[in-house]
Formats: sequence, structure tokens, C-alpha cells
Amino acid sequence: MTDNFTYDEIRHDMQTIAFYNLENLFDLTDDKHTNDNDFLPMSVKKWTPKRYDNKLRKLGFAISNIGKSETGKHPALVGLAEVENAKVIEDLITSQHLQDYNYSYVHYDSPDERGIDVALLYNPNAFKVINSETFSIELTNGIGLPDYTRDILLVTGLLDEEEIHIIINHWASRREGEKETEFKRLASSNKVGEIILRLRLQYEDPKIVVIGDFNDEPHNKSIKQLLDGFELHNPMASIRSYSRGSTYHNRKWNLFDQILLSVNFLKSSNHSLELYKANIFDEDFLKLFNGPYKGSPFRTYVGKKYKGGYSDHFPVYAVLKNKKAYIMQA
Repeated sequence: MTDNFTYDEIRHDMQTIAFYNLENLFDLTDDKHTNDNDFLPMSVKKWTPKRYDNKLRKLGFAISNIGKSETGKHPALVGLAEVENAKVIEDLITSQHLQDYNYSYVHYDSPDERGIDVALLYNPNAFKVINSETFSIELTNGIGLPDYTRDILLVTGLLDEEEIHIIINHWASRREGEKETEFKRLASSNKVGEIILRLRLQYEDPKIVVIGDFNDEPHNKSIKQLLDGFELHNPMASIRSYSRGSTYHNRKWNLFDQILLSVNFLKSSNHSLELYKANIFDEDFLKLFNGPYKGSPFRTYVGKKYKGGYSDHFPVYAVLKNKKAYIMQA
């Protein structure tokens, strides 16, 4: 891995929005309110200060380079999944490769049983927060008791002085089976639909970005009903292929991490943010470079075995173009 990338000029008319599942970014302290027992120095995973610092450094390097080949700069907005608390976010944004970028963040503790949350990193020079709030998903388990999962985070703000609304998600996993858990992801999808309806009642033609680890593919019902029912566009759908995705499981690529945008990001205008491109950030340094899983994400852990990598997910990103911002800063 090299920490040296060279890029062309900084594009003042472009900004990157990214999403990254960080694979269990836990701190080193035992929290009695979360299920963090595996991620302690004396646990079976031996989550030591050295391993924690190594992960922060690696994640920071990855985040700092997302979209840089297109824009020449770090991303303006980064949705995060699998962060334990505000402390790990603060440790991340002050780590080696992010400390000079002055990132701020939006985070709320959620009732998730694993003790992990979603959050939003933002560059305060590019994005100004107007409002933020969370939405819970009401689920029950097989015996009718509450089944707590990650809240959905909504952040409204000004990106290059244009108002946008970002909805950050981490839907229920398929660990107990795809069909057996589908109802949970449909419940989250329905909640996102409710949020979009509320935004459209409150704002005129709002620009909405829905990002996250959906644990579903672009063709699954939970995603399709958002596209068909709420006029969203999924630029990730055409990227999905047999040999490419954001996660790799059972020798099969999945594209669970996606970015959906309201169709007004596709309309041509000289004075508004438009979708320029979307992609998976799967640079070689994020991949295993040999062995039977060559090319798949270089993970921090495989089960209880420490590998020392980044995450079991690749980030995904969308680059937005804004001609007005270029004119103002030229």
C-alpha cells in the first residue's frame, strides 16, 4: 500500500458524497449498554490499542481518497455505518490522514442490539447543517418482543449553498436468512418512504440522497419500491456485475451499499447540483492481493482472526457537479 496519490487540479465545481460501512469500529472501553465484549483488549479478538490505531489510520486514508480522482479533493459528505459511538468518530476524524480536513459529524446513539450506529461526516467548508433527526424502526422478534436495530439518520443542509437532504441507513442483515429477514428491510424501506413524503410536503421539489448499507441488492423489493414509488434514481444498478460489488460473501459479489438520488439531480441546470457519476471505490489498496479471495475487501477480521485490513465493505460514492460553484470560486 502506498500513501501517495497524485491528482490533477481541484475541481471547485464538484463534490463527492460517499458511504462507507466501517466493519465494527469499536473503541477500547467496555460499555455496559452495548454488546461490545468482542472488541476489548482482553477479548477473544484481542482488540488492542495498536489494532485500533491501525484501523483508524487505514480508514482515514481510504476516506480521504474517495472521489479524489474526479474532484482532486476529499469528499464533502461521508455516511458511515458500524460506528460504536461519538468517540470513535472523533478518533477517526483526528487520525493521521483526516486531521487536516477539519471534518465535523452528525451522530446519535441508537438502540441497536449490537451497539452500532450510523453517522454523517461533513466538510464544514462545503456543507452547513440546518437540521438533523433520527427515525426508529419498530420491529418485533419471533416471540413478540422489541427487536432493536439501527435508527435512520436524516440530515438537511446546504451543500455549496444548495439545500439537500441526506438519509443515512444501515438495514437489517441477512444473517438469519434472506427471506426470513426480508420483512425487516421492507420496514426500513417503508420508513424511508415516509421520510421522503414528509420532506416533499415540507419543501418544494427537495433534493434527496438516500445512502446506506441496505443489505439488499438493487433489484430487491425494498429498493425497487423506493425507486418506483418515490421517483428515485439508482446509479449503482448499472455498476453491479458478476465480478464487482461492495461486499463479497460465499464467493459471490453483492452490491448492498448504494446511493439513491431524487430525479431532480438528473435535470440539466447551470445553477444546481447534478449527478456527474457514481461508482464503487474499490482501489487495489483496499483489496486482498493474493490467495483464494484475491480482489475481495481486505477485512479487519475474518471471524475471530485478525487480518489487519480496512473493512469487509468497499465504500461507494457519487460525484455531484455544480456549475454555479465553479463560477463563484473561479
